[in-house]
Amino acid sequence: MKPTNRSAAAPLEWVKSSYSGNNGNCVEVAALPGGGRALRDSKDPSGPALAFTNAEFAAFVAAAREGEFGQA
Repeated sequence: MKPTNRSAAAPLEWVKSSYSGNNGNCVEVAALPGGGRALRDSKDPSGPALAFTNAEFAAFVAAAREGEFGQA
Protein backbone atom coordinates (compact mmCIF):
# COMPACT_ATOMS: atom_id res chain seq x y z
CA MET A 1 0.00 0.00 0.00
CA LYS A 2 1.34 3.42 -0.94
CA PRO A 3 0.11 6.91 -0.10
CA THR A 4 -1.00 8.71 -3.22
CA ASN A 5 -1.14 12.41 -3.94
CA ARG A 6 -4.74 13.65 -4.21
CA SER A 7 -3.93 15.82 -7.23
CA ALA A 8 -2.81 12.70 -9.08
CA ALA A 9 -6.11 11.04 -8.14
CA ALA A 10 -8.30 13.96 -9.30
CA PRO A 11 -10.04 12.13 -12.17
CA LEU A 12 -11.03 9.17 -9.97
CA GLU A 13 -14.67 8.39 -9.23
CA TRP A 14 -14.95 8.07 -5.45
CA VAL A 15 -17.73 5.92 -3.98
CA LYS A 16 -19.06 5.57 -0.44
CA SER A 17 -20.53 2.32 0.84
CA SER A 18 -24.31 2.09 0.80
CA TYR A 19 -23.94 1.07 4.46
CA SER A 20 -22.46 4.48 5.35
CA GLY A 21 -24.59 6.86 7.31
CA ASN A 22 -24.66 10.64 7.06
CA ASN A 23 -22.35 11.22 10.03
CA GLY A 24 -19.33 12.10 7.86
CA ASN A 25 -17.17 9.25 9.18
CA CYS A 26 -16.83 7.37 5.94
CA VAL A 27 -14.14 5.78 3.84
CA GLU A 28 -14.43 6.21 0.08
CA VAL A 29 -12.97 3.88 -2.53
CA ALA A 30 -12.03 4.47 -6.18
CA ALA A 31 -10.81 2.15 -8.92
CA LEU A 32 -7.34 3.08 -10.13
CA PRO A 33 -6.39 3.21 -13.79
CA GLY A 34 -4.54 0.01 -14.60
CA GLY A 35 -5.98 -1.84 -11.59
CA GLY A 36 -6.02 -1.57 -7.86
CA ARG A 37 -8.03 0.65 -5.54
CA ALA A 38 -7.54 3.86 -3.61
CA LEU A 39 -9.07 4.70 -0.22
CA ARG A 40 -9.58 8.12 1.35
CA ASP A 41 -11.33 9.75 4.29
CA SER A 42 -14.57 11.39 3.16
CA LYS A 43 -14.02 14.23 5.67
CA ASP A 44 -10.84 15.23 3.82
CA PRO A 45 -11.47 14.68 0.09
CA SER A 46 -8.52 16.84 -0.94
CA GLY A 47 -6.20 15.04 1.48
CA PRO A 48 -4.08 11.95 0.92
CA ALA A 49 -5.37 8.61 -0.26
CA LEU A 50 -3.94 5.11 0.12
CA ALA A 51 -3.33 3.11 -3.05
CA PHE A 52 -3.59 -0.71 -3.04
CA THR A 53 -2.85 -3.30 -5.69
CA ASN A 54 -5.74 -5.67 -6.43
CA ALA A 55 -4.16 -8.35 -4.22
CA GLU A 56 -3.55 -5.93 -1.36
CA PHE A 57 -7.10 -4.62 -1.52
CA ALA A 58 -8.55 -8.14 -1.59
CA ALA A 59 -6.48 -9.04 1.50
CA PHE A 60 -7.62 -5.84 3.26
CA VAL A 61 -11.31 -6.54 2.54
CA ALA A 62 -10.96 -10.18 3.63
CA ALA A 63 -9.32 -9.13 6.90
CA ALA A 64 -12.03 -6.53 7.55
CA ARG A 65 -14.74 -9.14 6.96
CA GLU A 66 -13.04 -11.48 9.41
CA GLY A 67 -13.00 -8.73 12.09
CA GLU A 68 -9.21 -8.55 12.16
CA PHE A 69 -9.20 -4.80 12.81
CA GLY A 70 -11.74 -4.76 15.66
CA GLN A 71 -13.85 -1.74 16.44
CA ALA A 72 -12.54 1.74 17.14
